[in-house]
Amino acid sequence: MGNLKKVIKSYPKTFWVANFMELFERWAWYGLFAVLALYLTESTDEGALGFSSTQKGMLMGTVTSILYFLPIITGALADKAGYKKTLILAYTILASGYLLMGIFTQYWSVYLAFLWIAVGAAIFKPVISATITKTTTAENSSIGFGLFYMIVNIGGFLGPVFSSKLRAAFGWNIIFVMAASAIIINMIIVLFFYTEPGKDENKNEPKLSIGGTITQSLKNIWEALKDFRLLIFLIIMTGFWTMFNQLFYTLPSFIAQWVDTPALYSSINDISPWLAEAIGNKKTGNISAEMLIQLDSLSIILLQVLVSSFVMRLRPVNSIISGLVINAIGIGLAFATQNPFFVVFGIFIFAIGEMAGSPKFTEYVGRIAPKGKEALYMGTSFLPVAAGNFFTGFLSGPVYENMSDKPALIQQEVAKRGLEIPQISETFSQNDYFAKAAELMGMKQIELTEYLWNSYQPQNIWYVFTAIGAVTAIALILYDKLMLKDDTKKAKG
Repeated sequence: MGNLKKVIKSYPKTFWVANFMELFERWAWYGLFAVLALYLTESTDEGALGFSSTQKGMLMGTVTSILYFLPIITGALADKAGYKKTLILAYTILASGYLLMGIFTQYWSVYLAFLWIAVGAAIFKPVISATITKTTTAENSSIGFGLFYMIVNIGGFLGPVFSSKLRAAFGWNIIFVMAASAIIINMIIVLFFYTEPGKDENKNEPKLSIGGTITQSLKNIWEALKDFRLLIFLIIMTGFWTMFNQLFYTLPSFIAQWVDTPALYSSINDISPWLAEAIGNKKTGNISAEMLIQLDSLSIILLQVLVSSFVMRLRPVNSIISGLVINAIGIGLAFATQNPFFVVFGIFIFAIGEMAGSPKFTEYVGRIAPKGKEALYMGTSFLPVAAGNFFTGFLSGPVYENMSDKPALIQQEVAKRGLEIPQISETFSQNDYFAKAAELMGMKQIELTEYLWNSYQPQNIWYVFTAIGAVTAIALILYDKLMLKDDTKKAKG
């Protein structure tokens, strides 16, 4: 305990300032991102935008993939311009982006506002990571990055919780005000409390222009990808991120459209009315999708150290494979039924897999890097994240819309029966369409939901997501057997 206190005291002020800024930035990002799928697709008469699942998938998938690709450029530019100036620019873009996204309602204006947010986040990300690196030493970096990872998850947990409660009380627009407010707090912090960490000067390196800096960054990544072993590993890990992102892209819509959350609320209320009211809506008896999904972040906050202690002796590749198998089981359970208890259990199992595999991903990339090229190889680790987000957008968009999307299935059933109902529009919302369809079919809306579930089997999408996890795990096993040589295995992968 004494050693821990000594380590905690060893961090300079800028280390703690960077962590606080990470907390508020993640609060803002996940406060929006955890509910974004719902905001984009739910009914306009509830304050949402009423876009199709295909439009949602395109917007979330392409923009977020760009966000994770840009840091290879923005990180190099930050080193050139200075961290404090770069952070001020990032916060200006982020705050304005969140506010604009809350104002716009047309698809392409919302798309561009979200892209603007992504640019701001891409400018922010490498600066904060670099600040943590520069304010830790070989002796305290392990605990330092552990604290940083914990802060990421605390911010990722608090943002959606506040979003859920605020939107229930005040509507959707308050979420964008909340996100912008969190970024404004960061602007105050960087202006008055952030001190530029010392630059790593290398007199032998030539001074490059901005264009030259960008070109050199891309050349460095290309140089790393010439390592065939690294390239194959990154391609395989795209499968993990494609499966992982379903938690935010697709599961919120599936829960809102199909899962019987009032049954879960009622059961919790029987045990603890306080807890039921804390996580649910007392007036409606529902639990919002984003509150259920936050079980993932909460589990990581509470159990990451315990899970890490179990997998610390495993080779990184073996730990990643184990995590993938557990992830595949968890995501399958979450999508397999309308039973909210299975959804909760599936999210919890998924979190266990994430804790076992995700931290080992970065560790593995560092281990296979040739001596002196560790930073270069680490710079490639965002590539499967970017690609995974892109493919997730496709699965969460047209694939989900064809297999499981409730509005699309209702319209399909209406067309099959030859019923005449006005198309969903600004004057005739999704909710209006559902109500009219139920009326013409002689059903209550809950009966119509059950009919669609039994007729179209929307839960079958779990096969797709679980298959991605299973195929990724099998590919990684083959990679381990065929590409990792004996000397690598002796070095523990």
